[in-house]
Amino acid sequence: MHRRTALWQVERAARLAGPLLDAIPEQMELSPLRQMTDEERLVADFHGSGMSTGPHPMTYCREALSKLQVKRACDLPRVPDGQYTRVAGCVIARQRPGTAKGFVFLSLEDETGISNVIVNPDLYEKYRVVINREKFLRVEGILQNQDHTISIKAFRVLPISISAAETRSHDFR
Repeated sequence: MHRRTALWQVERAARLAGPLLDAIPEQMELSPLRQMTDEERLVADFHGSGMSTGPHPMTYCREALSKLQVKRACDLPRVPDGQYTRVAGCVIARQRPGTAKGFVFLSLEDETGISNVIVNPDLYEKYRVVINREKFLRVEGILQNQDHTISIKAFRVLPISISAAETRSHDFR
């Protein structure tokens, strides 16, 4: 059963059919609408609840990202300190504390966890629009592992197109 069939059945149980639908038999259990695409489901999920009830949006592009050697969050503990690496994810937080001398901190969520990114003030100015407006980012930089606290010191920030779903992030709080 797909989502539209489930919605159809709930609606049929809750309301009597009006004149437009009188010709459709009451016992009809399947929706006459086609099944939602992955993109339609993601958009509906984020619109209704602010999150996905199915696979994380990054799941749909993981194969392509892997070909670009983009690491998953769960892979980062195995990357040596000081090594160049790439990460990508949905921006869930943007922070720019007044005490951080202009540094910006990003949290990117993928299907396995969260990657922390440090953006220096000059790089932030260069990529300000991308960092502030894009929902999904790919970041290239140097991995820092200090006392098991892992972050990527960014030197390149790129937007990636994953979904039109309206994801939300916690920005500059």
